[in-house]
Amino acid sequence: MTPTIRFKLSLMMFLEFFIWGAWFVTLGTYLQSNLHTTGIQVGVAVLTQSIGAIVAPFIIGLIADRFFSAQKILGVLHLAGALLLWQAAGAADFGAFYPYILIYMILYMPTLALVNSISFRQLQNPEKEFASIRVLGTLGWIIAGLTIGWLHWENKDASGLTTLGLTFKMAAGAAALLGVFSFFLPSTPPIKKEGPTTVGDLLGLDAIRLLKNRSYLVFFLASVAICVPLSFYYGFTNPFLNEVGMKAAAGVQSLGQVSEVLFMLLIPVFFARLGVKKMLAIGMFAWVVRYAFFAYGNGDSNYWMLIAGIVLHGICYDFFFVTGQIYTDNLAGEQSKSAAQGFITLATYGVGMLIGSLLSGQIVDAHQISATLHDWRTIWLIPAAIAAGVLAVFLLLFKDRNAAALTAEEITYAETTARLEV
Repeated sequence: MTPTIRFKLSLMMFLEFFIWGAWFVTLGTYLQSNLHTTGIQVGVAVLTQSIGAIVAPFIIGLIADRFFSAQKILGVLHLAGALLLWQAAGAADFGAFYPYILIYMILYMPTLALVNSISFRQLQNPEKEFASIRVLGTLGWIIAGLTIGWLHWENKDASGLTTLGLTFKMAAGAAALLGVFSFFLPSTPPIKKEGPTTVGDLLGLDAIRLLKNRSYLVFFLASVAICVPLSFYYGFTNPFLNEVGMKAAAGVQSLGQVSEVLFMLLIPVFFARLGVKKMLAIGMFAWVVRYAFFAYGNGDSNYWMLIAGIVLHGICYDFFFVTGQIYTDNLAGEQSKSAAQGFITLATYGVGMLIGSLLSGQIVDAHQISATLHDWRTIWLIPAAIAAGVLAVFLLLFKDRNAAALTAEEITYAETTARLEV
């Protein structure tokens, strides 16, 4: 790989996740403060991610994999997305805002697979080269959060409004830049495949056979269930932190991505020492601890609990989701590895997050004390209890004796190809 190609791929990854991090982290705060939405409406907005994740396989399978070069599709999707984000920034109410963000996420979620596809087609040794390129995506998410904090866009004026509408314009500008830049990326034409593409191919349904393994079935169901408390974090952490008085909350939240990178690098070491079951269990237990910290943390004497809850993101995500992707990769046959990863992603970020987004909004609304205050202790204890229940069932039923031992190379490969949830 030449230095020029490395630079192009790295910039592509940086912009891809800068765009997402520029508006998604503070979405709940913007909706509640500026558009005066309910918690349910915030949840509905967050679940556009799930709808996009469900639709994405069809776009990639029917278009990118069959007819057009990946970099051209990436450019078109981001240019269209830039227009939608700009329009969303000017929406006067939730009714006008929601269609823009729904269509945007349907277009954006497929680009996550496209940037990976473009990268892997250019790499001679993905196991060694991909991580150093993909980490620029996490850096982009971090820079977006720090920028929002530095510019004080979360601060409210006398009328209770923020300037977070500017986050959508910032994201729109970055999307337009990536859209144009995409046409200068290395050519990535579709790989010709014989025969028609079936619905099963698009959804990875041939991977369903993995569910015949009882332990994998337990893991699969636990993955869907753990995404319910995960949706609380994505939808309501930023509104919570701002409500309890944290300064530059979006910037502070970027510590979660810093933690994610650190633990990502340490996964091979922990995996060799702990194995599948302990890694997955630690990941789920971290969810319980994180929400307990949020429940009892505050902006004064227990401020450290808020920071600790954010930093735990690395363990929460890496130990469960990345380990799960490694576990799935190890059990799937050579012909169905990609299908298996697509199947677990569809179930978690699609079905699991969708359920969680709807549930979390109702719970937040049910524990609203006044127009600007919530009973956050009770709110956070609910996802903590859900995570604890999932952990208990998992420990009781999961057995990893059927999982073949992983070599260091397999761990590194699966780890570096896993998408970071920033």
